[in-house]
Amino acid sequence: MESGRKIVSTNRKARHDYELLDSYEAGLVLVGSEIKSIRAGHVNLREGYVQARDGELWLLNTHIATYDQAGQFGHDPLRPRKLLLHRREIDRIMSRVQEKGLTIVPTVMYLTRGRAKVEIALARGKRQYDKRHTLQKRDSDRQIERSLRDR
Repeated sequence: MESGRKIVSTNRKARHDYELLDSYEAGLVLVGSEIKSIRAGHVNLREGYVQARDGELWLLNTHIATYDQAGQFGHDPLRPRKLLLHRREIDRIMSRVQEKGLTIVPTVMYLTRGRAKVEIALARGKRQYDKRHTLQKRDSDRQIERSLRDR
């Protein structure tokens, strides 16, 4: 935890499937039972993505589990959630998404001073051979590190 930032959930699949270019911090519009569930750590970002609608950015397909104590006043776990960013950031992101092959994926959800934040990243999809190359490079780096450490 650096500077009061408690990480609730990370999207490790995003780093494997995408080449992450730029990242932004965004707030979330939530209901009461959602923030309680986030504080309990019941979040899954794996299948989540961000979509632009009517000049706003929305976090879709992110699973925030229902909060048991909410009873009938709970929330839908997969409902769309509005992201809070400055207008110039939204405009910059939307113009970059118009480029071929770019998408927006959530990478980390965390709490800062009691507020839920999500880090979103502009990403370009990796091809299968890029993924294999990344794994081979990581393995070779580990072997080099081991050999240097053993000497």
